Amino acid sequence: MKPLKKIASTKTPDGGELILFQHDHDFSIEVNGQGLMNSRQHEAELELARLGCAHLSDRTAPRILVGGLGMGYTLRQTLDLLGPDASVVVSELLPDVVNWNRQFLGELNRQPLEDKRTELITGDIWQILTLSKNKFDAIMLDVDNGPSAITDSGNQRLYSPAGIQACRRALRKGGCLAIWSAEPSKAFEQLLMSCQFHVRRYKLHAYKKSKKKSLFVWVAAEAKTILPTQW
Repeated sequence: MKPLKKIASTKTPDGGELILFQHDHDFSIEVNGQGLMNSRQHEAELELARLGCAHLSDRTAPRILVGGLGMGYTLRQTLDLLGPDASVVVSELLPDVVNWNRQFLGELNRQPLEDKRTELITGDIWQILTLSKNKFDAIMLDVDNGPSAITDSGNQRLYSPAGIQACRRALRKGGCLAIWSAEPSKAFEQLLMSCQFHVRRYKLHAYKKSKKKSLFVWVAAEAKTILPTQW
């Protein structure tokens, strides 16, 4: 069995250390010694895309915003669900994470950054949201650890009233906001509803058909009929 190998590292905006490891054909990323993501545990990232795109089957040229590149699983699934005229903007805060995807992780998901429908923006998604109005049919956020941010304290503003309202303004009519989280949060659900969203929470697992560690996705929309019902 091959040993766990550190292959790259970078600093987070908070001064922490983000490390990319490889073990045989698998990859994992840790921040300050805490596991952040693993290529063997990506079912919830795929489900984020499925839930966020569930209302788009009859739209010929939807425009999607994906917040957080990670290992590319949500981006790849989004591209696979959409047609040739779709466009997907993916925002990644850390340039090194983009480089890791190009150099080490791209083969996990058939190089989604090379898809002609993908537009990569490196930087804070906050800037995209605050400068966008009625621009996206779906916004999917997999930034940090969800509302309990651990990589960068600046990410917490995304999950604040101002951040949710920015998302709401950036959505087109009939659009939805899907948010990945490592933990449930009644307070966050209440916040979404206070921003005039209808909300459903979906309990997911890191492994397909696993009954172990639970992860969560909220889907929020102004129209209740947009929310996926059978999941």
